[in-house]
Order: sequence, then structure tokens, then C-alpha cells
Amino acid sequence: MKIAVGLSGGVDSSVAALLLTRQGHEVTALFMQNWHDTTGTLYGDCGWKDDRAIAELVAKKLHIPFHFVDLSNDYRQKVIDYMFAEYARGRTPNPDILCNREIKFDIFLKTAIALGAESVATGHYARIGRAGRAEAGRSAFTLLAGIDSNKDQSYFLCQLSQEQLSRALFPIGHLRKPDVRRLAAEAGLPTADKKDSQGLCFVGKIDLPVFLQQKLAAATGDIIEIDPSFYDGLPRDASLESLCAPYRYGVHSGKKIGEHRGAHFFTIGQRKGLGIGGRAESLFVIATDVEKNIIFVGEGAQHPGLLRRGLRVAAADVHWIRPETAMLPGEERRYMVRIRYRQLLQAATLYRKTDGLYIVFDNSQRGITPGQFAAWYSGDELVGSGVIEL
Repeated sequence: MKIAVGLSGGVDSSVAALLLTRQGHEVTALFMQNWHDTTGTLYGDCGWKDDRAIAELVAKKLHIPFHFVDLSNDYRQKVIDYMFAEYARGRTPNPDILCNREIKFDIFLKTAIALGAESVATGHYARIGRAGRAEAGRSAFTLLAGIDSNKDQSYFLCQLSQEQLSRALFPIGHLRKPDVRRLAAEAGLPTADKKDSQGLCFVGKIDLPVFLQQKLAAATGDIIEIDPSFYDGLPRDASLESLCAPYRYGVHSGKKIGEHRGAHFFTIGQRKGLGIGGRAESLFVIATDVEKNIIFVGEGAQHPGLLRRGLRVAAADVHWIRPETAMLPGEERRYMVRIRYRQLLQAATLYRKTDGLYIVFDNSQRGITPGQFAAWYSGDELVGSGVIEL
């Protein structure tokens, strides 16, 4: 099979390429650059030139062709512009998930196919399986968690479609990270001891306020602290709408304890960057109001404002990996759910209504954040996902 490997200059994609060559496939290395602007990045040019040089060395070691492709215009339009728009709305996006859906397994995939590839392989810790019969009479593709629970990256792939999965390969999904490094070292790959990349996909580690100020202006606003007693008299019924609704705050809900430089620079659960000390416990952002430019905070990781039982995903944002598994209005199911990468799976009941999907957890969850993705699993299979609206 002719396979294009997204060679990033890291050990995971390098071993993915190594395994495919050993399996006898016709492998081509494809390195993509998706970002040029260094504004707000903490490491200058993000090291992409070094990554490209290392990726070329890996390709040379494996005796496979190497190609370079610049997808920066597409990345800006489909990922970065979306990211700015979400922060401007007071939401916290997950650009890595968008990058996989819109770039790696769309634009990049089409580029690879144009070069003659039949499939694209990446170094993701995830697996692809088959299940049942799809509507068109073919077996459906399933997205499965990687064997290494500490590195499982299925969450980042939660928006992929059947068409995308049909062209995707994850050669290291059955391996654990130590085994990946061992294979790289045994093969003499230059990435064997390279540290894992961190930060924003293809951009690197960033100073978020500085990065966002490319399009979002700084503006002084109030920091208001909410006392735990605020919640004592609040009416909270057992309806889905109530269980899945966030708390609402106003300027008179608490007391002003400081100022900030822009509510859209902060996210729920954040504790750094507030500039307020002298507390027994850390202050955490529990809500933001970008229209009034107010940040609401609470003291302590167990502040009631950080804890919620449920969330809602708008109907248009509900995505099923296998469309035939989609829930119908009025239906309810039990799944294991996560609302952020590396979070342990949480037991929850999903309720499908005409206006969306309501997820009610068995136990209150900390830091439910609009704009992030909720993903639900049945065993190892990632069944579906959606953008958290409330």
C-alpha cells in the first residue's frame, strides 16, 4: 500500500514510519508547516526548522522520500481564526481537535492523495477497528483508545468521520510509549530521545494573552469574588435544563477584589495570571462575562462555582463516529465521558432532545468549559463527541 506518513520530527511519527516500512508498504514522508507568525510564542520560531531537519534525517535513515508542504493559510483560516472567534465569545476552544479534523485528515490527506498515497498515517496513540455493517452495506470503522492509557490520544480524534477514518492509519496505537522509544533507539532514529512536543498544535507553547492580542484588544475589567454562601439559596430543580445550566452571576453577586486586562484571556478553572495573592487557597476563575468584561473567581479547588452535574451540546454540534449509532430524540443511554484530555472517564447518562444532547454525570464535574469538547465512550470505543455549549 502507498502510505504518506505525517512526519513531525518527533519519536511517535518516526516509529510509525519505521513500522510501516518494515511491513513492506511504499512509504513517503510528508512534513507540513502550518504556522509562521511567532507573536506570543515562547520559543521564537517554534523550532519548526529543527523539526523539519530532524524529520529529513529520519526519512533518510529509513530510505523513504521526503516532501515538504506549507499549509499555513489553511491552518490560519480553519483553526486559528476559529480559535480567535471562540475566545472573543468567551469560550475556550480546543485547536488540536480542529487541527485533526480540518487539517491533518482533510487538507493534508488530500495533499497526500494528490502525491499518490492511498492512506495517511500519523503517530497518534489510538486504534481503528471495524464493527457491524454501515448503511451503505460496508463494515463501519470504529475509533478505539490507544493501548497505553497514559498516552491515549483518541480524544483528539473525536471529530473524525467515517471517510477520514477509512484513509487513516495509527501504526503505534497498539504500543506503549517506552516500547516506542525502544524501537526508535534500536533502529538508530535521531528522535529516540527527543522530548514530546507541548503547547498549541503546530504553534508551540504560547503566552495566551499576548497571542490573542493579535486580534483581541486588552481592556481593563473587574475581578469579582463569589463567596460559597452565594449558592445556598439558589433554586436548583432536577430538570435537565437546570442540571446542565451554568450558574449566572452579575456585578452584585460578589465583591470586587482586583482588575484584569481582558475577560476573553481567561478560561474556567484557570488559577494563574490573576495577580492576587495572600490567600489560604488559590483563586480560580469560575465564570467570565466578555460582554461586560468581568471575571468571576472563587477560592479553592472545591469552590461550588467550579462544580456542575451536567452540560449541553447543541444539536448541530453532536457528532457520531458511526452515524448508525446516533441517538434519537427521547432516547437516553449510559456512557463514559471525558470533557478534557487526560481526564479519567466519568460515568454519565446522555439524554437526546430535539435541541441537543444533555449529559448528566453521576458525580459533579470540575471546570466544565464551553467551547471544549465532550467525548463519550463505550468500553474502548469512542462513540461520539460535541462542543460544550453550556
